Amino acid sequence: MQKYETIYIVQPDLAEDDVKALNEKLLDVIATGKGELKRLEDWGSRKLAYLVKKFNRGRYYYLRFDGNAAVIAELERRLRLDDRVLRYQSVKLEKEAEAPAPAAEKKPAAAEPAETAEAAEAAE
Repeated sequence: MQKYETIYIVQPDLAEDDVKALNEKLLDVIATGKGELKRLEDWGSRKLAYLVKKFNRGRYYYLRFDGNAAVIAELERRLRLDDRVLRYQSVKLEKEAEAPAPAAEKKPAAAEPAETAEAAEAAE
């Protein structure tokens, strides 16, 4: 099975029942296709970079699952047909994303050397 992640944006003014019904429908597609849900996250409402279907805000969701090509095709078909979904994008993952390594502490810059002999002579 391949690893996929899908981010989809729904209308910001949807009732919680509508959002829950949409999410259940998508999870049912994954389960029907013998896929395995790994994570479903609500990233909340955010301002969009430009108007999408006359909305300037959208509610973002992150869906991470394992499945085959038929599952992703059906999932994207359902997202495309649903008027409540503003945008979506699915990505096939090569491997699990690793957490970034902690940033190495910066060493303080070397102190500037004292005036050179030439600068000292020029100052006199």
